[in-house]
Amino acid sequence: MSNFIIGTAGHIDHGKTSLIKALTGFDTDRLREEKERGISIDLGFSYLDFPDGSKAGIIDVPGHEKFLNNMLSGVVGMDLILFVVAADEGVMPQTVEHLNILNLIGVKNGIIVMTKSDMVDDEMLELVAEDIRESFKDTFLQKAKITTVSSKTGAGIEDLKGEIRLAMNNVEPRSVTKQARLPIDRVFTLKGIGTVVTGTVIEGTIRLNDEMSLFPQNTNQRVRNIQVHNQNENTASAGQRAAINLAATAKKEIRRGEVLAEKDSLHISDMMDVELILLSDTLRTVRNGSRVHFFVGTAEA
Repeated sequence: MSNFIIGTAGHIDHGKTSLIKALTGFDTDRLREEKERGISIDLGFSYLDFPDGSKAGIIDVPGHEKFLNNMLSGVVGMDLILFVVAADEGVMPQTVEHLNILNLIGVKNGIIVMTKSDMVDDEMLELVAEDIRESFKDTFLQKAKITTVSSKTGAGIEDLKGEIRLAMNNVEPRSVTKQARLPIDRVFTLKGIGTVVTGTVIEGTIRLNDEMSLFPQNTNQRVRNIQVHNQNENTASAGQRAAINLAATAKKEIRRGEVLAEKDSLHISDMMDVELILLSDTLRTVRNGSRVHFFVGTAEA
């Protein structure tokens, strides 16, 4: 089985983080403010074990509209989306917004997960399922399976694991032979270890003691240690979440959105050719000279 990244999407408080905890046993809300407010603010990370010993990385994104930039940083490198819709609320504003974003970036694989099944009766479950089918027409999820679960009681969780395992067979493997590239989504320091960056290896393979570059500043970096799923490894390959310990680099010198890549593998430019696609329901018009928010990789420019 190739390496594999699962991501969440959906409206605030529809149970994305609780679902990941039910699947993995890990609480991806790591910030004190997240614990206090009961909502996800930044990206959360975990992994899912399978009976054959394989693992899939997981990225849990926030659902609140105020943290949309954090959600956008997380969708990079996702192979399969668990699109969460709560049975007690149905399709909501951020449901539509997240669906639009995933369509625009070209995500192809997903499972619709109807959560909080323990809070409604069977008639309500059927009504919400109909609402989902109508709202998800003409999207990458229009034919996706709807799996009903309760993170509270555990109902449907094992069935969902089976659906995830089957969906992994439809994901196109990433190239591990291309030049390595990792968009950084988190930077922190550990006492006695130093600066650590995390991200999804988009392509290629990063090896212990590799001499790499940090872009766009194009500074030289040496890979001192690699962790994948909390285990020390000699390599991190395309499709894996990785924590990379960089030698002799301070945390203040690195920001989310920068890219760790092989030396001389990227060209630095302040211009880019893009194709603009306007959503059919948008009320905005883009004209020559319009100012827009621009997201690339894990960065907002």
